[in-house]
Amino acid sequence: MKTLRRYVSRQILSATLLVTAALLMLFSFFDLIQELGDVGKGRYRISLALLKVVLSLPAHFYELFPVAALLGTLFALAQLVANSEYTVMRVSGVSAQRMLLTIVPLGLMFAVFTFLIGEFVTPLSENVAQRLLLQATNTGVVAQEFRSGLWVKDDNSFINVTQVGADASLGGVRIYDFDDHARLRSISEARSGEYRGSDRWRLRDVVRTEFAAERTKAVRLPEVDWHSVLNPALLHVLMVVPERMSVANLVTYIGHLRENHQETARHEIALYSKLVYPLAVVVMMILALPFSYARVRDGGVTGKLVAGIMLGLGFHLASRLFGHLGLLNAWPPLFAAGFPTALFLVGGMSMMWWMERR
Repeated sequence: MKTLRRYVSRQILSATLLVTAALLMLFSFFDLIQELGDVGKGRYRISLALLKVVLSLPAHFYELFPVAALLGTLFALAQLVANSEYTVMRVSGVSAQRMLLTIVPLGLMFAVFTFLIGEFVTPLSENVAQRLLLQATNTGVVAQEFRSGLWVKDDNSFINVTQVGADASLGGVRIYDFDDHARLRSISEARSGEYRGSDRWRLRDVVRTEFAAERTKAVRLPEVDWHSVLNPALLHVLMVVPERMSVANLVTYIGHLRENHQETARHEIALYSKLVYPLAVVVMMILALPFSYARVRDGGVTGKLVAGIMLGLGFHLASRLFGHLGLLNAWPPLFAAGFPTALFLVGGMSMMWWMERR
């Protein structure tokens, strides 16, 4: 039995690695095509574009590996069926439950590896990639994110933004303007900001404090036009969205938001998603098992792979859909993050039961 487990595990592992490599090559090609549009801006050259594509590989691996595990397991088991090896296993007394016990340990190893990639490698590589793009295309901007929000250096000004909306609107904007001798000239505080295009913002409810040699003057203005290199595309690079944060950072940031009585739903959903998502690898491999019962004339290897692709797409769509619905309808974060995985697990186990009794 151990020999059989090693053989099946080896077939699934090799097929999964092959599918993963193919998917990564495909997505890297698309990334390179997209990056070519930025080549020539500032110091951004083709070598930096290639480096950014390489640095994006861990994120693609994390997102694609459940689908790769599904397709790899489907392909390996379909090959066993096509070569009549699976029929021999069944005649020898290998039940679906035993095959499940062969697949699940391998899936758990995949899940742990996926979690480690998403927790440690992906945030680091993406941060390096985005900073690389920022430095190459916006040489006058230096930025860093702290608990107090995003800090950006723009020429002689330091900009602090505490909130960035989904539409790239700003909230809680502070602009510290210095002269050429590093003396503070003014501080402008705005309740909100809206991008108007061509590096121009419309700030609302502005209080500007001007520092002169002998006196300080505060002026309140309903609206102010503000020119800055800061734009929605740059904000997307600088701001770390919850879905890209590590579990440790999410836990810390959720605690910070609660201390300041701010909304935590999006970050909590992202946290539970990070914990549940690696288990999707196991669920996808379990889903592949019932297809191994299908006869070759029911679709063959190609048909099973097509079905696997549809299942993978369905899982991704369901995960994104429930994440958004959970945020809109204030569902419990664990339910919004974990229901698609639980649903597909129940579906896979039901299919196994039905195929076993057929």
